[in-house]
Formats: sequence, structure tokens, C-alpha cells
Amino acid sequence: MRVHFTARQMDLTPEIKTYCEKRLKALEKLMGSVIEVDLILSVEKYRHKVEIHVKAKGASLMMVEETHDMMNSLNMAFENLEKKVKKEREKFRAKKRRRGRERKQSSWSLEAAAETEKRIIKSQAYSLKPLPLEEALLQFDLEGKDVFLFRKQGSENWAVIYRRKDGHYGLIEPE
Repeated sequence: MRVHFTARQMDLTPEIKTYCEKRLKALEKLMGSVIEVDLILSVEKYRHKVEIHVKAKGASLMMVEETHDMMNSLNMAFENLEKKVKKEREKFRAKKRRRGRERKQSSWSLEAAAETEKRIIKSQAYSLKPLPLEEALLQFDLEGKDVFLFRKQGSENWAVIYRRKDGHYGLIEPE
């Protein structure tokens, strides 16, 4: 972990530096591997401002706090940063859990779809009166079905016209 301290309009005391390093160690335990931390400490009249920029492997966080005392600003900034890290970690865990539930639900929906495919649905794609092949093709195209059953003209045999995957028509005539 690399820590960059920047002090504006003030001197960086060893006490502040050790306090920040101690709090950053605790933050590193929460976040895992922290790559880089920029600490910017500034004083403007009576305002003591602390900016913390944390760059980690998966995220980048920033916290700004301003009070009348530098140690108080540091304390508040680190506490709020820890809260933010915990909140982000919980969001990530919840998202990960949701993904697992969605997979289970999708597998359940596939099982439900498989169950619905087993039902028998009646179709009206047939003709009782005898038809010549050309007229059966015309009626098949008009209805827009995938299969059409008809009785061949001049015989008592049934025939089936179906649409093939290549776009052509198929004819089944049982003997």
C-alpha cells in the first residue's frame, strides 16, 4: 500500500502521520488489498479539511471532512470512509447473492417450460373435404400454420404438408 501525504498551509506532524497510518491499516483489513491512498490535509483560517482518496483493485473511494480541529476531521473522515466501505461490500455481497437466485429461478423457469411443452394443444389445421395438392398448398399458406392435414382428392388417403427449415414444403403421404 502506497500512502501519499499532502499538507497545505500547515506542517505535517509525526503524531498525525502515525494516526493516519494506524487507521489506514484497519481500513486495509476491511478492503483487502488497497493499492494507493492520497491524504490531503489543509488549513484555511479556522477550517481544517481532510480529503482521503482510496484506490483499490475493484473500486475507488473518496471522503472529505471539514471541522475546527484537524484530529477531529481525520477521525470523522476515517469513520465515514469505513462506513462507506462496509456499505459497498454489503452491496457487492447482495448483488452476488441475487445472481445465484436468478440462476436458480431461470433453471426453474426452464423446468416449467419443459412441463408446459408436454401438454397437448389441439390445432384446426386440417380440411375434411378432399382437396387437390395445389389447393391444399394455397390453404396452408393462407392459414400460416407449420403443418396442414388434408384428404387427397380422388382417394380416401390422408396427406400432410409441412414447412421445412430450408423454406420449402414437405409432403407426407401414408401408404
